[in-house]
Amino acid sequence: MSLLNRSRGAQRPRLWRPTLGAWLEEGGAGTRFRVWAPEARSVEVVHLSSQGGESSVALERSDDGTFGGLIPAASAGDRYLYRLDEKGTFPDPASRYQPEGVHAPSAIVDTDAFPWSDHGWRGVKREELVIYEIHVGTFSPEGTFAAVVDRLPWLVELGVTAIELMPVADFAGSRSWGYDGVDLFAPARCYGTPEDLRRLVNEAHRVGLAVILDVVYNHFGPVGNYTLAYSPGYLSTNHQSAWAACVNLDGEQSGMVREFFIENALHWVHEYHMDGLRLDATHELHDGSARHFLAELSSRVRASAPERDLVLIAEDHRNLAKMMRPESAGGWGLDGVWADDFHHQIRRFLAGDHEGYYRDYSGSIVDLVDTINQGWYYRGQQSIHLGEARGTNPQGLSPSSFVICLQNHDQIGNRAFGDRLSPNLDLAAYRAASVLLLTMPAIPLLFMGQEWAATTPFLYFTDHEEDLGKLVTEGRRHEFRHFLAFVDPEAREKIPDPQAVSTFEASRLDWSESEHSPHASILRLYRALLRLRRQEPALRPSRRDNVHAIPLDNASLLLIRRSSPDGETLLIVVRLRGAGEVRLEHGATRGLTSWDNLEVALTTEDPPFADDPIPPILDWTRDTLSIQFRRPGALILRIKPSK
Repeated sequence: MSLLNRSRGAQRPRLWRPTLGAWLEEGGAGTRFRVWAPEARSVEVVHLSSQGGESSVALERSDDGTFGGLIPAASAGDRYLYRLDEKGTFPDPASRYQPEGVHAPSAIVDTDAFPWSDHGWRGVKREELVIYEIHVGTFSPEGTFAAVVDRLPWLVELGVTAIELMPVADFAGSRSWGYDGVDLFAPARCYGTPEDLRRLVNEAHRVGLAVILDVVYNHFGPVGNYTLAYSPGYLSTNHQSAWAACVNLDGEQSGMVREFFIENALHWVHEYHMDGLRLDATHELHDGSARHFLAELSSRVRASAPERDLVLIAEDHRNLAKMMRPESAGGWGLDGVWADDFHHQIRRFLAGDHEGYYRDYSGSIVDLVDTINQGWYYRGQQSIHLGEARGTNPQGLSPSSFVICLQNHDQIGNRAFGDRLSPNLDLAAYRAASVLLLTMPAIPLLFMGQEWAATTPFLYFTDHEEDLGKLVTEGRRHEFRHFLAFVDPEAREKIPDPQAVSTFEASRLDWSESEHSPHASILRLYRALLRLRRQEPALRPSRRDNVHAIPLDNASLLLIRRSSPDGETLLIVVRLRGAGEVRLEHGATRGLTSWDNLEVALTTEDPPFADDPIPPILDWTRDTLSIQFRRPGALILRIKPSK
């Protein structure tokens, strides 16, 4: 029987069933509803049939403060609201779809109707991840899930192994980064339907790509969050984040709040077959419980799908090694963390950024090498920016516990003009930095368009109602007041208005760039590097003893050695600035006995990768290798084992 024509009975075995929201009962028995509203005396479902007509059905209260019941007449496509005592009617906090927006009725969705064809898919192993970050609304001219599907073959050809979708939970308005979502179970209707998102995941799996979803569990967006109508217990009375009230993970009634968010994670993994989650700003998940929320979430998500290679990655600046250690060793059991120290060292070195959190970085080759060898730089040192010690020792963590990048949505979009790294650099230096990123054993993350050095910015954009929008615009400009370039109020007025449609439209990728010089050359380099990453045995192992970086001078040169189990060695020599000669003696590269079996695997000055190639000059004897760089660049040298 064709996988595309399977009956529901042939679907992947279900190890999880929803406990919140509205879901169809098997056998056509109707729709079951369940919602947490501990302060309510009564809860009714206002059922709006797609065939016309409205009815109200009272739900039964349970001791845990939830209300539930079965409505035989309710079916997929119908709309509904909950009526809470005399408060009024509200959308479902666990709604699977809000087709008319976050303030409108929720829709009943048949979550088992989609004809999945990925029954044999297990995911991508962590060590093989190369992540490509996408904002659905600006990735394509159409800005939809369907348009991402159209580009999947292109991404396979590029050589990435996973796409990461910035948050897709529905939000107020028609454009957003996604971090102000309020309907956390419902894909944003401006990107498409739940079926469109399922089709995207299914097609990604068909072509061999994993899909990771960015989720926000530390706060709700400012407009359309109706959870507080159901219970004030959703928000903490003990903790406050920098931008919004924190969710309640350790106070009174926190048990059901934790359950709500864990249910959300399970929902994405099972109802949409997501291969993993990127957990936003986990440093704002304040939890003093005996068992941290992240440890509970990690354990329950994995237990629900033991046959799959799921990946859970945190965004967290604290450099906490325990996040990736198993719970049996006192950790939280996550797979990885965005390790921003690498990005900050590179940006400080190449672009000269020195304000804000860049004050904590020297951008020296020595510090960059230390970051590469350790996984992150801050391991307990005092942070000037934070005014306190930061970080822990990552000893014992696999290199694949660290997600590193040259660019991501934050590091571009949090800049006043949303400018990428590449327009600020000589392309020779950009090529060299790209080699460094893609030959390290950590998990590399690319931000959409990076692979061709896109010139389009990625600005901060919103679509709030007028009064809130004015505050957002003022706040956006105000936050840059301490930067030298924006001390003058008139300079701050030039920062693009987040509320303007033009700000959103300027952030859309211009795919035509990738076909023309010099972008096409950069794209060929990225494809070649990712091909080498897949094929070279020395680039595949992800062990700390498989990578060793050393500075070759105090200014701009470093070397990374990678080795394979069969004895082959790769040397990656990178000059990030200027020109000059470097001489390598084989004894300085940890065990090499000669240069007799040296091959050049790639240089960034090869004609396919540079429109104006100025190749480095190599000269070697048995004992000494000389490399004359005539501008920034990188070489990948292969040394076969002696027979």
